[in-house]
Amino acid sequence: MNKIILFDGICNFCNFWVNFIINRDKNNIFKFASLQSEAGIKLLKKFSINNDEMNSVILIEGEKYFVRSSAALRIAKNLTPFWRLFCFLVIIPAPVRDLIYNIVAENRYRIFGKRNSCRVPAAEEKDKFIL
Repeated sequence: MNKIILFDGICNFCNFWVNFIINRDKNNIFKFASLQSEAGIKLLKKFSINNDEMNSVILIEGEKYFVRSSAALRIAKNLTPFWRLFCFLVIIPAPVRDLIYNIVAENRYRIFGKRNSCRVPAAEEKDKFIL
């Protein structure tokens, strides 16, 4: 089963993490869609995801979705072995994990910048993206 990651397509930090995941997703588990894309907007509506969660990576697994640090840890669980080690952080309560996550998310444009338009996948990445 493919898992879909929704990300902010104009955020440089978010695009860094998309590249990071693609390079470590050896089993081709993940597909990607920017929050601003037609596919991303349809998925946001389908799952009734509210604006509070738009500052977050969103992981869709079947009929469930996960946000913030919970999404990040579930993603890490499916990457190359080293990154699976970080799954132990799940023992920290989500509100505590998300406090740190939210600080980075709220400042990501100021710290890392943003693009004028959404990411366009390279030819070799096209099969990883839902457009």
